[in-house]
Amino acid sequence: MVKKTIENIVQWLQQSAHEAGVNGLIVGVSGGVDSAVVAHLIQRAFPDHSLGVMMPLNSNPDDMKHAAKVIESSGINELTVDLTETHQLMYTTICEQLKQQNAFNENNDQLAGANLRARLRMSTLYTIAAHYHYLVVGTDNAAEWYTGYFTKYGDGGVDILPLVEFTKHEVRELGRYLGVPDEILSKKPSAGLWEGQTDESEMGTTYDKIDAYLKGEKIPESDKEIIEKMHGRTAHKRDPLKQFHRSGK
Repeated sequence: MVKKTIENIVQWLQQSAHEAGVNGLIVGVSGGVDSAVVAHLIQRAFPDHSLGVMMPLNSNPDDMKHAAKVIESSGINELTVDLTETHQLMYTTICEQLKQQNAFNENNDQLAGANLRARLRMSTLYTIAAHYHYLVVGTDNAAEWYTGYFTKYGDGGVDILPLVEFTKHEVRELGRYLGVPDEILSKKPSAGLWEGQTDESEMGTTYDKIDAYLKGEKIPESDKEIIEKMHGRTAHKRDPLKQFHRSGK
């Protein structure tokens, strides 16, 4: 079953690239399970024309070690672009201007800086992709997509999404079959947005609960409320951009 699923995804990746008229595929490799699975998948689809990009940015050293192991285990071509100084310069400049306007919001500082990290990584991937003539492949799974747990125009800014219908549990199953290292399969999910950050602590619920909810299983009412609230307030991330129509429709 897993083998057939992987074969179908690989075929879909090849077809997507062919339809777009590109040479291959690129993904940002973070050291997490989702990007690890995508790296393995695109390498299978395009053994000579797939690229995994590591983009350290004040990153946890363990994440970069895991990312390097993904590169090794998948056999994908690799490129590293350190964005630490770029982010520091850009965010410091922005904050200085905001402070001059008395518009700097301390409460939003951490999230704003974190989202800029995600958007710098997106811009980096698209810049590299343009030179290789590749499509940018996203790593969001079903739980992240439904709850909107991704940065708009950041890790959500991609060309294609091969894992968007797979739960976190299913992604781990794919990873196990593909040969993703066990330490990556078992690590706590984290977007690496700031030191000590984990997905589940930030969301207030767990991937197991979200996966169960998406499968129609019964979960605690408190978790259900969190999931539905996240889904509702992030609808703009999944929907096409709102447009004004002169006809009024």
